[in-house]
Amino acid sequence: MAAKKKATKKKSSRRYWLFKSEPNSYSIDDLAGERMQTTFWDGVRNYQARNFLRDDVAVGDRVFFYYSNSKPMGIAGTMEVVREGYPDHTAFDPDDHHYDPKSDPDEPTWFMVDVKLIQSFPALVTRGDLKSETALAKMMVLQRGSRLSIQPVTAAEWKAVHKLAGVKDL
Repeated sequence: MAAKKKATKKKSSRRYWLFKSEPNSYSIDDLAGERMQTTFWDGVRNYQARNFLRDDVAVGDRVFFYYSNSKPMGIAGTMEVVREGYPDHTAFDPDDHHYDPKSDPDEPTWFMVDVKLIQSFPALVTRGDLKSETALAKMMVLQRGSRLSIQPVTAAEWKAVHKLAGVKDL
């Protein structure tokens, strides 16, 4: 049975996201060093985050590159989605550390998107910086127990983080 073709997403306006990565695993500098500063965002193994990648994240959406599980944690820069959700091939590769033996290429469980670097911030906007900004009080990444590696961000939060970073939204 061939993989089901996903319906094209209807896009009304640009959306904003935060994608987490551990900088010792994959950093914004690694992305800057990629050919065309573009890569696939693989290895997401949470169903809610997978659903965002599969169903909601679309070409043209903007993304914060967030360092998690690091000292300090924070936002290192921004990316743009350049390819919408498609099956995460690392789930099918037994030699890859994201391998999932239950994932079937004909009915894929896990999805990924392609992203392109927009800009690295001059300095990391730390979690402490984010917490100090009242406009970001409801930002999902700051909520207790919020561990999703893919999270929605509001347009107002997007602007507030750029202001904290001291850079223009490109």
